[in-house]
Amino acid sequence: MRARSLGRTRRGVVSVLVTAVVAVLLAAPAAAAPSDQPGGTSGVLDSEALDRLQRRAAEVQADLQQRQTEVAAARQQLADAQADVDAARATVDAAEGELAQHRSVVARYASAVYRDGGALTPLTVLLTGGDPADVVAALGYLEAVDAHTTEVVGAAEQQRRTAVDRQTSADAVLAEARQRADRLAAEVAELEASADAVTAELDVALGDVDRQLSDLQRQQVDVNTQTAANWRAYLGQLREAGVTALPAAELLDLVRGLPAGLTPIGAAAGGAQRGAAQQPRRPLSLLVLPAETLAAVTAAMDALGRPYAPGTAGPDSWDCGSLVSTVYRDAGIDLPADQAGLFAVTTPVDPADVLPGDLVFLGTPEAGLGHVGIALDAQTVLAADARAGAVVVRRLPADQVVHVGRPSLGPRPEVPAPGPVGGALRVECGNTVYPPSFDGARAWGGYPNGLIPPSALCPIGVGGHSLRCDAAAAWRAMSAAFASAFGQPICITDSYRTYAGQVRLYGEKPALAAVPGTSNHGWGLAVDLCGGIDGFGTPQYAWMVANAGRFGWLHPTWADPGNGREEPWHWEYAGG
Repeated sequence: MRARSLGRTRRGVVSVLVTAVVAVLLAAPAAAAPSDQPGGTSGVLDSEALDRLQRRAAEVQADLQQRQTEVAAARQQLADAQADVDAARATVDAAEGELAQHRSVVARYASAVYRDGGALTPLTVLLTGGDPADVVAALGYLEAVDAHTTEVVGAAEQQRRTAVDRQTSADAVLAEARQRADRLAAEVAELEASADAVTAELDVALGDVDRQLSDLQRQQVDVNTQTAANWRAYLGQLREAGVTALPAAELLDLVRGLPAGLTPIGAAAGGAQRGAAQQPRRPLSLLVLPAETLAAVTAAMDALGRPYAPGTAGPDSWDCGSLVSTVYRDAGIDLPADQAGLFAVTTPVDPADVLPGDLVFLGTPEAGLGHVGIALDAQTVLAADARAGAVVVRRLPADQVVHVGRPSLGPRPEVPAPGPVGGALRVECGNTVYPPSFDGARAWGGYPNGLIPPSALCPIGVGGHSLRCDAAAAWRAMSAAFASAFGQPICITDSYRTYAGQVRLYGEKPALAAVPGTSNHGWGLAVDLCGGIDGFGTPQYAWMVANAGRFGWLHPTWADPGNGREEPWHWEYAGG
Protein backbone atom coordinates (compact mmCIF):
# COMPACT_ATOMS: atom_id res chain seq x y z
CA MET A 1 0.00 0.00 0.00
CA ARG A 2 1.14 3.55 -0.62
CA ALA A 3 0.41 5.86 2.30
CA ARG A 4 -0.78 9.39 1.99
CA SER A 5 1.80 12.13 2.28
CA LEU A 6 2.36 13.74 5.66
CA GLY A 7 2.72 17.05 3.89
CA ARG A 8 -0.94 17.50 2.94
CA THR A 9 -2.16 21.10 3.37
CA ARG A 10 -4.10 21.48 6.59
CA ARG A 11 -7.56 23.01 6.54
CA GLY A 12 -8.80 25.94 8.62
CA VAL A 13 -7.11 28.82 10.39
CA VAL A 14 -6.57 26.82 13.60
CA SER A 15 -4.83 24.03 11.71
CA VAL A 16 -2.56 26.47 9.95
CA LEU A 17 -1.61 28.10 13.22
CA VAL A 18 -0.85 24.79 14.88
CA THR A 19 1.23 23.66 11.93
CA ALA A 20 3.24 26.83 12.12
CA VAL A 21 3.82 26.39 15.85
CA VAL A 22 5.01 22.82 15.45
CA ALA A 23 7.26 23.87 12.60
CA VAL A 24 8.77 26.70 14.63
CA LEU A 25 9.32 24.57 17.68
CA LEU A 26 10.80 21.63 15.84
CA ALA A 27 12.11 23.06 12.61
CA ALA A 28 15.82 22.87 13.41
CA PRO A 29 16.26 19.13 12.74
CA ALA A 30 14.77 19.51 9.29
CA ALA A 31 16.74 22.68 8.64
CA ALA A 32 19.91 20.87 9.67
CA ALA A 33 19.27 18.53 6.72
CA PRO A 34 20.24 15.23 8.31
CA SER A 35 21.28 12.45 5.99
CA ASP A 36 18.57 10.14 4.72
CA GLN A 37 20.44 7.53 6.73
CA PRO A 38 21.41 9.71 9.67
CA GLY A 39 24.47 8.41 11.44
CA GLY A 40 24.21 5.25 9.39
CA THR A 41 26.11 3.91 6.43
CA SER A 42 23.53 2.48 4.06
CA GLY A 43 24.63 4.85 1.31
CA VAL A 44 28.12 3.41 1.55
CA LEU A 45 27.43 -0.21 2.40
CA ASP A 46 24.92 -0.53 -0.42
CA SER A 47 27.55 0.36 -3.00
CA GLU A 48 28.23 -2.20 -5.73
CA ALA A 49 31.96 -2.20 -4.98
CA LEU A 50 31.57 -3.30 -1.38
CA ASP A 51 28.80 -5.74 -2.23
CA ARG A 52 31.04 -7.35 -4.85
CA LEU A 53 33.88 -7.69 -2.36
CA GLN A 54 31.49 -9.07 0.23
CA ARG A 55 30.28 -11.72 -2.25
CA ARG A 56 33.87 -12.76 -2.85
CA ALA A 57 34.43 -12.99 0.88
CA ALA A 58 31.26 -15.08 1.18
CA GLU A 59 32.52 -17.50 -1.46
CA VAL A 60 35.78 -17.94 0.43
CA GLN A 61 33.85 -18.46 3.67
CA ALA A 62 31.65 -21.13 2.08
CA ASP A 63 34.68 -22.95 0.64
CA LEU A 64 36.48 -22.77 3.97
CA GLN A 65 33.40 -24.12 5.74
CA GLN A 66 33.25 -27.09 3.35
CA ARG A 67 36.98 -27.68 3.59
CA GLN A 68 36.84 -27.48 7.37
CA THR A 69 34.48 -30.47 7.40
CA GLU A 70 36.68 -32.36 4.94
CA VAL A 71 39.82 -31.51 6.89
CA ALA A 72 38.22 -32.76 10.11
CA ALA A 73 37.28 -36.05 8.40
CA ALA A 74 40.76 -36.41 6.90
CA ARG A 75 42.37 -35.79 10.26
CA GLN A 76 40.16 -38.45 11.82
CA GLN A 77 41.08 -40.92 9.08
CA LEU A 78 44.74 -40.08 9.59
CA ALA A 79 44.41 -40.61 13.33
CA ASP A 80 42.63 -43.95 12.78
CA ALA A 81 45.27 -45.07 10.27
CA GLN A 82 48.05 -44.10 12.67
CA ALA A 83 46.33 -46.07 15.44
CA ASP A 84 46.12 -49.13 13.17
CA VAL A 85 49.82 -48.80 12.31
CA ASP A 86 50.73 -48.49 15.96
CA ALA A 87 48.65 -51.56 16.80
CA ALA A 88 50.22 -53.53 13.92
CA ARG A 89 53.69 -52.57 15.01
CA ALA A 90 52.92 -53.69 18.52
CA THR A 91 51.70 -57.04 17.17
CA VAL A 92 54.87 -57.49 15.09
CA ASP A 93 56.99 -56.65 18.11
CA ALA A 94 55.12 -59.22 20.21
CA ALA A 95 55.43 -61.90 17.50
CA GLU A 96 59.12 -61.26 17.04
CA GLY A 97 59.57 -61.41 20.80
CA GLU A 98 57.80 -64.73 20.99
CA LEU A 99 59.85 -66.13 18.10
CA ALA A 100 63.05 -64.93 19.72
CA GLN A 101 62.02 -66.59 22.95
CA HIS A 102 61.44 -69.94 21.25
CA ARG A 103 64.73 -69.68 19.41
CA SER A 104 66.45 -68.93 22.68
CA VAL A 105 65.08 -72.13 24.21
CA VAL A 106 66.36 -74.14 21.22
CA ALA A 107 69.74 -72.47 21.50
CA ARG A 108 69.97 -73.28 25.20
CA TYR A 109 69.09 -76.90 24.41
CA ALA A 110 71.82 -77.10 21.75
CA SER A 111 74.30 -75.46 24.08
CA ALA A 112 73.52 -77.93 26.84
CA VAL A 113 74.07 -80.89 24.50
CA TYR A 114 77.36 -79.42 23.32
CA ARG A 115 78.46 -78.87 26.90
CA ASP A 116 77.61 -82.44 27.73
CA GLY A 117 79.73 -83.96 24.98
CA GLY A 118 78.77 -82.81 21.58
CA ALA A 119 75.69 -82.88 19.49
CA LEU A 120 73.21 -85.65 20.19
CA THR A 121 72.19 -87.35 16.96
CA PRO A 122 70.73 -90.73 16.04
CA LEU A 123 74.23 -91.90 15.09
CA THR A 124 75.72 -90.98 18.44
CA VAL A 125 72.85 -92.78 20.15
CA LEU A 126 73.54 -95.97 18.18
CA LEU A 127 77.30 -95.80 18.74
CA THR A 128 77.03 -95.19 22.44
CA GLY A 129 73.90 -97.16 23.13
CA GLY A 130 73.84 -100.30 25.18
CA ASP A 131 70.49 -101.96 25.62
CA PRO A 132 68.60 -101.98 22.29
CA ALA A 133 65.47 -100.94 24.14
CA ASP A 134 67.27 -97.86 25.46
CA VAL A 135 68.46 -96.98 21.96
CA VAL A 136 64.91 -97.21 20.57
CA ALA A 137 63.62 -95.05 23.41
CA ALA A 138 66.33 -92.44 22.87
CA LEU A 139 65.67 -92.29 19.15
CA GLY A 140 61.92 -91.74 19.80
CA TYR A 141 62.68 -88.98 22.24
CA LEU A 142 64.89 -87.18 19.72
CA GLU A 143 62.22 -87.40 17.02
CA ALA A 144 59.60 -85.93 19.41
CA VAL A 145 61.87 -83.08 20.49
CA ASP A 146 62.79 -82.21 16.91
CA ALA A 147 59.17 -82.32 15.77
CA HIS A 148 57.96 -80.09 18.66
CA THR A 149 60.81 -77.63 18.16
CA THR A 150 60.06 -77.35 14.45
CA GLU A 151 56.33 -76.89 15.13
CA VAL A 152 56.79 -74.19 17.80
CA VAL A 153 59.39 -72.21 15.89
CA GLY A 154 57.39 -72.51 12.64
CA ALA A 155 54.18 -71.30 14.28
CA ALA A 156 55.97 -68.32 15.79
CA GLU A 157 57.53 -67.49 12.42
CA GLN A 158 54.10 -67.66 10.71
CA GLN A 159 52.61 -65.39 13.36
CA ARG A 160 55.43 -62.90 12.81
CA ARG A 161 54.93 -62.93 9.04
CA THR A 162 51.16 -62.33 9.46
CA ALA A 163 51.90 -59.39 11.74
CA VAL A 164 54.41 -57.98 9.26
CA ASP A 165 51.83 -58.23 6.45
CA ARG A 166 49.30 -56.37 8.61
CA GLN A 167 51.84 -53.66 9.36
CA THR A 168 52.66 -53.30 5.67
CA SER A 169 48.96 -52.88 4.87
CA ALA A 170 48.49 -50.37 7.70
CA ASP A 171 51.54 -48.40 6.54
CA ALA A 172 49.99 -48.15 3.06
CA VAL A 173 46.68 -46.86 4.48
CA LEU A 174 48.59 -44.36 6.63
CA ALA A 175 50.55 -43.12 3.64
CA GLU A 176 47.32 -42.61 1.68
CA ALA A 177 45.73 -40.76 4.62
CA ARG A 178 48.77 -38.52 4.91
CA GLN A 179 48.60 -37.72 1.21
CA ARG A 180 44.91 -36.76 1.50
CA ALA A 181 45.57 -34.63 4.57
CA ASP A 182 48.47 -32.91 2.82
CA ARG A 183 46.35 -32.33 -0.28
CA LEU A 184 43.54 -30.76 1.78
CA ALA A 185 46.05 -28.68 3.71
CA ALA A 186 47.34 -27.30 0.41
CA GLU A 187 43.77 -26.48 -0.70
CA VAL A 188 43.05 -24.75 2.60
CA ALA A 189 46.27 -22.77 2.22
CA GLU A 190 45.08 -21.60 -1.21
CA LEU A 191 41.72 -20.57 0.25
CA GLU A 192 43.44 -18.72 3.06
CA ALA A 193 45.50 -16.86 0.48
CA SER A 194 42.26 -15.94 -1.30
CA ALA A 195 40.80 -14.77 2.00
CA ASP A 196 43.90 -12.63 2.58
CA ALA A 197 43.50 -11.05 -0.86
CA VAL A 198 39.81 -10.27 -0.28
CA THR A 199 40.63 -8.98 3.19
CA ALA A 200 43.13 -6.47 1.85
CA GLU A 201 40.52 -5.04 -0.52
CA LEU A 202 37.83 -5.06 2.15
CA ASP A 203 40.10 -3.18 4.54
CA VAL A 204 40.51 -0.40 1.99
CA ALA A 205 36.76 -0.19 1.44
CA LEU A 206 36.16 -0.32 5.18
CA GLY A 207 38.48 2.62 5.70
CA ASP A 208 36.39 4.68 3.28
CA VAL A 209 33.22 3.58 5.06
CA ASP A 210 34.62 4.56 8.43
CA ARG A 211 35.63 8.03 7.28
CA GLN A 212 32.19 8.68 5.83
CA LEU A 213 30.54 7.22 8.91
CA SER A 214 32.53 9.56 11.16
CA ASP A 215 31.34 12.55 9.13
CA LEU A 216 27.73 11.39 9.28
CA GLN A 217 27.98 10.81 13.02
CA ARG A 218 29.23 14.34 13.60
CA GLN A 219 26.32 15.67 11.58
CA GLN A 220 23.93 13.43 13.48
CA VAL A 221 25.18 14.65 16.85
CA ASP A 222 24.47 18.22 15.74
CA VAL A 223 20.95 17.28 14.62
CA ASN A 224 20.25 15.40 17.85
CA THR A 225 21.57 18.23 19.99
CA GLN A 226 19.53 20.88 18.19
CA THR A 227 16.39 18.76 18.32
CA ALA A 228 16.72 18.25 22.08
CA ALA A 229 17.27 21.98 22.53
CA ASN A 230 14.13 22.71 20.51
CA TRP A 231 12.10 20.35 22.67
CA ARG A 232 13.37 21.95 25.87
CA ALA A 233 12.46 25.34 24.45
CA TYR A 234 8.93 24.11 23.77
CA LEU A 235 8.58 22.83 27.35
CA GLY A 236 9.84 26.22 28.54
CA GLN A 237 7.15 27.98 26.51
CA LEU A 238 4.49 25.84 28.16
CA ARG A 239 5.78 26.82 31.59
CA GLU A 240 5.99 30.48 30.70
CA ALA A 241 2.40 30.37 29.41
CA GLY A 242 1.24 28.81 32.67
CA VAL A 243 -0.03 25.72 30.89
CA THR A 244 -0.46 22.86 33.34
CA ALA A 245 0.28 19.41 31.96
CA LEU A 246 -3.06 17.67 31.59
CA PRO A 247 -3.67 13.91 31.51
CA ALA A 248 -4.74 12.49 28.18
CA ALA A 249 -8.22 11.72 29.48
CA GLU A 250 -8.99 15.45 29.77
CA LEU A 251 -8.18 16.04 26.10
CA LEU A 252 -10.29 13.25 24.63
CA ASP A 253 -13.90 14.33 25.06
CA LEU A 254 -14.40 17.26 22.70
CA VAL A 255 -18.21 17.12 23.14
CA ARG A 256 -18.06 17.97 26.81
CA GLY A 257 -15.36 20.48 26.10
CA LEU A 258 -11.71 21.12 26.92
CA PRO A 259 -10.32 22.73 30.06
CA ALA A 260 -10.68 26.48 30.23
CA GLY A 261 -8.35 28.45 28.01
CA LEU A 262 -7.82 25.66 25.49
CA THR A 263 -9.39 25.15 22.08
CA PRO A 264 -9.47 22.16 19.71
CA ILE A 265 -6.98 21.55 16.91
CA GLY A 266 -8.51 21.26 13.46
CA ALA A 267 -8.22 17.98 11.55
CA ALA A 268 -7.20 17.82 7.91
CA ALA A 269 -10.42 16.04 6.97
CA GLY A 270 -12.56 18.50 8.89
CA GLY A 271 -13.67 18.66 12.50
CA ALA A 272 -11.24 18.54 15.43
CA GLN A 273 -8.51 16.21 16.60
CA ARG A 274 -8.80 14.24 19.82
CA GLY A 275 -5.95 13.86 22.26
CA ALA A 276 -4.43 17.36 21.97
CA ALA A 277 -5.38 21.01 22.19
CA GLN A 278 -4.00 24.52 21.77
CA GLN A 279 -3.81 27.71 23.71
CA PRO A 280 -4.71 30.65 21.47
CA ARG A 281 -1.88 33.20 21.41
CA ARG A 282 -0.48 35.83 19.10
CA PRO A 283 1.19 35.55 16.70
CA LEU A 284 0.92 31.74 16.97
CA SER A 285 -1.16 29.42 19.11
CA LEU A 286 0.71 27.13 21.50
CA LEU A 287 0.36 23.37 21.06
CA VAL A 288 -0.78 21.58 24.22
CA LEU A 289 -0.02 17.86 24.37
CA PRO A 290 -1.11 15.39 27.07
CA ALA A 291 1.14 14.99 30.10
CA GLU A 292 1.82 11.39 29.09
CA THR A 293 3.01 12.47 25.64
CA LEU A 294 5.21 15.23 27.06
CA ALA A 295 6.83 12.76 29.47
CA ALA A 296 7.33 10.09 26.80
CA VAL A 297 8.92 12.42 24.25
CA THR A 298 11.15 13.99 26.92
CA ALA A 299 12.38 10.54 27.96
CA ALA A 300 12.99 9.65 24.31
CA MET A 301 15.06 12.84 23.93
CA ASP A 302 17.21 11.66 26.83
CA ALA A 303 17.92 8.45 24.89
CA LEU A 304 19.32 10.25 21.84
CA GLY A 305 22.73 8.92 20.93
CA ARG A 306 22.30 5.65 22.80
CA PRO A 307 23.23 2.62 20.67
CA TYR A 308 20.71 0.55 18.81
CA ALA A 309 20.87 -3.17 19.57
CA PRO A 310 18.20 -5.72 18.59
CA GLY A 311 16.26 -7.24 21.46
CA THR A 312 17.46 -4.76 24.09
CA ALA A 313 15.33 -2.45 26.21
CA GLY A 314 17.64 0.15 27.74
CA PRO A 315 19.00 1.96 29.47
CA ASP A 316 22.31 1.47 27.62
CA SER A 317 20.81 0.40 24.27
CA TRP A 318 17.43 0.10 22.58
CA ASP A 319 15.57 -1.34 19.67
CA CYS A 320 12.80 0.67 18.03
CA GLY A 321 9.87 -1.09 19.69
CA SER A 322 11.33 -1.22 23.18
CA LEU A 323 12.18 2.50 23.13
CA VAL A 324 8.59 3.47 22.27
CA SER A 325 7.10 0.99 24.71
CA THR A 326 9.36 1.98 27.60
CA VAL A 327 8.97 5.77 27.38
CA TYR A 328 5.19 5.48 27.13
CA ARG A 329 4.94 2.83 29.85
CA ASP A 330 6.90 5.05 32.21
CA ALA A 331 4.51 7.87 31.28
CA GLY A 332 1.50 5.72 32.19
CA ILE A 333 0.47 4.19 28.84
CA ASP A 334 1.09 0.47 28.40
CA LEU A 335 2.11 -0.56 24.89
CA PRO A 336 3.62 -3.70 23.31
CA ALA A 337 7.40 -3.79 23.00
CA ASP A 338 7.73 -4.74 19.33
CA GLN A 339 6.95 -2.90 16.12
CA ALA A 340 4.25 -5.36 15.00
CA GLY A 341 2.54 -5.30 18.39
CA LEU A 342 2.59 -1.50 18.44
CA PHE A 343 1.06 -1.39 14.97
CA ALA A 344 -1.66 -3.79 16.01
CA VAL A 345 -3.05 -1.75 18.93
CA THR A 346 -2.26 1.93 18.25
CA THR A 347 -5.34 3.94 17.31
CA PRO A 348 -4.81 5.56 13.90
CA VAL A 349 -4.90 9.22 12.99
CA ASP A 350 -4.77 10.79 9.55
CA PRO A 351 -1.10 11.05 8.50
CA ALA A 352 -1.80 14.68 7.66
CA ASP A 353 -2.71 15.28 11.33
CA VAL A 354 0.53 13.97 12.80
CA LEU A 355 1.59 15.64 16.06
CA PRO A 356 4.67 15.27 18.28
CA GLY A 357 4.47 12.01 20.20
CA ASP A 358 2.45 10.16 17.57
CA LEU A 359 3.87 6.83 16.42
CA VAL A 360 4.88 6.62 12.79
CA PHE A 361 5.15 3.18 11.20
CA LEU A 362 7.27 2.74 8.08
CA GLY A 363 7.31 -0.06 5.55
CA THR A 364 7.12 -1.10 1.90
CA PRO A 365 4.58 -3.17 -0.05
CA GLU A 366 7.15 -5.99 -0.46
CA ALA A 367 8.69 -6.16 3.03
CA GLY A 368 5.62 -5.03 4.98
CA LEU A 369 6.08 -3.23 8.29
CA GLY A 370 9.71 -2.39 8.93
CA HIS A 371 10.11 0.40 11.50
CA VAL A 372 8.45 2.53 14.18
CA GLY A 373 9.44 5.84 15.72
CA ILE A 374 8.05 8.85 17.57
CA ALA A 375 7.02 11.77 15.37
CA LEU A 376 8.46 15.18 16.18
CA ASP A 377 6.76 17.00 13.33
CA ALA A 378 5.56 16.24 9.82
CA GLN A 379 9.11 15.77 8.53
CA THR A 380 11.13 14.18 11.33
CA VAL A 381 10.94 11.21 13.65
CA LEU A 382 12.94 10.02 16.66
CA ALA A 383 13.75 6.31 16.59
CA ALA A 384 16.16 3.61 17.63
CA ASP A 385 17.38 3.05 14.11
CA ALA A 386 19.16 -0.13 13.07
CA ARG A 387 20.76 1.48 10.04
CA ALA A 388 22.08 4.35 12.10
CA GLY A 389 23.07 2.02 14.94
CA ALA A 390 21.72 4.50 17.49
CA VAL A 391 18.72 6.48 18.75
CA VAL A 392 18.56 9.35 16.27
CA VAL A 393 16.41 12.03 14.72
CA ARG A 394 15.88 11.21 11.07
CA ARG A 395 13.81 12.43 8.17
CA LEU A 396 10.48 10.79 7.48
CA PRO A 397 10.28 9.14 4.06
CA ALA A 398 6.67 10.09 3.31
CA ASP A 399 6.24 7.36 0.70
CA GLN A 400 7.03 4.68 3.30
CA VAL A 401 4.50 5.72 5.97
CA VAL A 402 2.02 2.86 6.39
CA HIS A 403 0.34 3.96 9.63
CA VAL A 404 0.29 6.83 12.13
CA GLY A 405 -1.10 6.15 15.60
CA ARG A 406 -1.69 8.23 18.73
CA PRO A 407 -1.04 6.36 22.01
CA SER A 408 -3.01 8.89 24.07
CA LEU A 409 -6.24 7.80 22.33
CA GLY A 410 -6.06 4.35 23.87
CA PRO A 411 -5.82 0.99 22.08
CA ARG A 412 -7.82 -0.13 19.07
CA PRO A 413 -8.97 -3.70 18.33
CA GLU A 414 -5.84 -5.51 17.16
CA VAL A 415 -5.03 -5.35 13.47
CA PRO A 416 -2.34 -7.66 12.03
CA ALA A 417 0.76 -5.85 10.85
CA PRO A 418 1.56 -6.22 7.14
CA GLY A 419 4.34 -8.75 6.60
CA PRO A 420 6.72 -9.66 3.77
CA VAL A 421 5.28 -10.96 0.51
CA GLY A 422 6.75 -12.72 -2.48
CA GLY A 423 9.72 -14.07 -0.55
CA ALA A 424 10.91 -10.62 0.61
CA LEU A 425 13.04 -10.51 3.75
CA ARG A 426 11.65 -9.12 6.98
CA VAL A 427 12.74 -5.65 8.08
CA GLU A 428 13.20 -4.79 11.75
CA CYS A 429 13.79 -1.23 12.98
CA GLY A 430 14.83 -0.18 9.49
CA ASN A 431 17.30 -2.99 8.85
CA THR A 432 16.79 -6.07 6.69
CA VAL A 433 16.88 -9.26 8.76
CA TYR A 434 18.93 -11.85 6.90
CA PRO A 435 18.57 -15.56 7.65
CA PRO A 436 21.43 -17.19 9.59
CA SER A 437 24.16 -18.31 7.22
CA PHE A 438 27.90 -18.38 6.64
CA ASP A 439 27.75 -15.78 3.91
CA GLY A 440 28.49 -12.78 6.09
CA ALA A 441 24.82 -11.73 6.22
CA ARG A 442 24.53 -8.26 7.69
CA ALA A 443 23.34 -8.09 11.27
CA TRP A 444 23.04 -4.97 13.44
CA GLY A 445 23.72 -1.67 11.70
CA GLY A 446 23.78 -3.33 8.29
CA TYR A 447 27.44 -4.31 8.60
CA PRO A 448 28.99 -7.64 7.59
CA ASN A 449 30.65 -9.78 10.24
CA GLY A 450 34.17 -8.52 10.95
CA LEU A 451 33.65 -5.47 8.71
CA ILE A 452 32.17 -3.07 11.25
CA PRO A 453 33.66 0.43 10.96
CA PRO A 454 35.60 1.37 14.10
CA SER A 455 33.42 4.44 14.50
CA ALA A 456 30.39 2.20 14.98
CA LEU A 457 32.01 0.40 17.94
CA CYS A 458 32.77 1.64 21.45
CA PRO A 459 36.02 1.20 23.41
CA ILE A 460 35.87 -0.66 26.71
CA GLY A 461 38.73 1.29 28.23
CA VAL A 462 41.32 -1.49 28.07
CA GLY A 463 44.03 -1.29 25.44
CA GLY A 464 42.55 -1.11 21.97
CA HIS A 465 39.63 -3.42 22.75
CA SER A 466 36.17 -2.46 21.51
CA LEU A 467 32.67 -3.98 21.32
CA ARG A 468 29.19 -3.12 20.15
CA CYS A 469 28.30 -0.09 22.23
CA ASP A 470 25.71 -1.74 24.49
CA ALA A 471 28.06 -4.67 25.08
CA ALA A 472 30.87 -2.22 25.89
CA ALA A 473 28.70 -0.42 28.47
CA ALA A 474 27.71 -3.73 30.05
CA TRP A 475 31.37 -4.82 30.04
CA ARG A 476 32.50 -1.70 31.91
CA ALA A 477 29.84 -2.21 34.58
CA MET A 478 30.73 -5.90 34.96
CA SER A 479 34.45 -5.17 35.15
CA ALA A 480 33.87 -2.58 37.88
CA ALA A 481 31.90 -5.11 39.91
CA PHE A 482 34.65 -7.69 39.37
CA ALA A 483 37.26 -5.18 40.57
CA SER A 484 35.27 -4.65 43.79
CA ALA A 485 35.55 -8.39 44.47
CA PHE A 486 39.15 -9.04 43.35
CA GLY A 487 40.88 -5.67 43.53
CA GLN A 488 41.52 -5.38 39.78
CA PRO A 489 39.40 -5.21 36.62
CA ILE A 490 38.74 -8.18 34.36
CA CYS A 491 41.73 -9.30 32.31
CA ILE A 492 40.95 -9.47 28.57
CA THR A 493 42.93 -10.81 25.62
CA ASP A 494 40.49 -10.54 22.71
CA SER A 495 37.30 -8.62 21.85
CA TYR A 496 36.02 -7.42 18.45
CA ARG A 497 37.82 -9.39 15.77
CA THR A 498 38.04 -8.02 12.25
CA TYR A 499 37.53 -10.21 9.20
CA ALA A 500 41.28 -10.00 8.61
CA GLY A 501 41.92 -11.13 12.18
CA GLN A 502 39.55 -14.05 11.74
CA VAL A 503 41.38 -15.09 8.57
CA ARG A 504 44.74 -15.02 10.38
CA LEU A 505 43.43 -16.98 13.36
CA TYR A 506 41.78 -19.58 11.12
CA GLY A 507 45.08 -20.06 9.35
CA GLU A 508 46.80 -20.66 12.69
CA LYS A 509 44.10 -22.80 14.33
CA PRO A 510 41.69 -24.18 11.72
CA ALA A 511 40.45 -26.86 14.08
CA LEU A 512 39.55 -24.37 16.82
CA ALA A 513 38.78 -21.03 15.15
CA ALA A 514 35.43 -20.23 13.54
CA VAL A 515 35.27 -19.94 9.77
CA PRO A 516 36.07 -16.30 8.89
CA GLY A 517 32.93 -14.19 8.82
CA THR A 518 30.99 -16.37 11.32
CA SER A 519 32.57 -15.60 14.71
CA ASN A 520 30.67 -13.72 17.41
CA HIS A 521 33.91 -11.80 17.87
CA GLY A 522 33.17 -10.39 14.40
CA TRP A 523 29.93 -8.85 15.67
CA GLY A 524 31.66 -7.20 18.62
CA LEU A 525 29.71 -9.49 20.97
CA ALA A 526 32.36 -11.86 22.35
CA VAL A 527 35.48 -11.63 24.53
CA ASP A 528 38.30 -13.93 25.57
CA LEU A 529 39.37 -13.44 29.17
CA CYS A 530 42.40 -14.17 31.35
CA GLY A 531 43.55 -13.54 34.92
CA GLY A 532 42.00 -16.68 36.40
CA ILE A 533 38.77 -16.64 34.40
CA ASP A 534 40.58 -18.75 31.83
CA GLY A 535 40.48 -21.79 34.12
CA PHE A 536 37.48 -23.83 35.27
CA GLY A 537 37.11 -24.02 39.02
CA THR A 538 38.96 -20.82 39.91
CA PRO A 539 37.35 -18.16 42.17
CA GLN A 540 37.42 -15.73 39.25
CA TYR A 541 35.61 -18.15 36.94
CA ALA A 542 33.09 -18.96 39.69
CA TRP A 543 32.41 -15.22 40.11
CA MET A 544 31.71 -14.88 36.39
CA VAL A 545 29.32 -17.84 36.44
CA ALA A 546 27.45 -16.32 39.37
CA ASN A 547 27.42 -12.68 38.24
CA ALA A 548 27.98 -12.25 34.48
CA GLY A 549 24.31 -12.82 33.69
CA ARG A 550 23.36 -9.69 35.64
CA PHE A 551 25.25 -7.70 33.03
CA GLY A 552 23.97 -9.60 29.99
CA TRP A 553 27.07 -11.80 29.56
CA LEU A 554 27.03 -15.59 29.42
CA HIS A 555 29.32 -18.56 28.93
CA PRO A 556 28.03 -20.48 25.86
CA THR A 557 27.06 -24.08 26.39
CA TRP A 558 29.45 -25.40 23.75
CA ALA A 559 32.38 -24.02 25.77
CA ASP A 560 31.31 -25.66 29.06
CA PRO A 561 33.23 -28.58 30.58
CA GLY A 562 32.48 -31.94 28.97
CA ASN A 563 31.02 -30.55 25.74
CA GLY A 564 34.02 -31.33 23.59
CA ARG A 565 35.47 -27.87 23.23
CA GLU A 566 36.14 -26.48 26.68
CA GLU A 567 36.94 -22.74 26.64
CA PRO A 568 36.52 -21.17 30.08
CA TRP A 569 37.92 -17.88 28.73
CA HIS A 570 35.22 -17.32 26.04
CA TRP A 571 32.18 -15.21 27.02
CA GLU A 572 29.43 -13.70 24.87
CA TYR A 573 27.04 -10.77 25.26
CA ALA A 574 23.38 -11.71 24.97
CA GLY A 575 21.75 -8.37 25.87
CA GLY A 576 20.45 -6.82 29.04
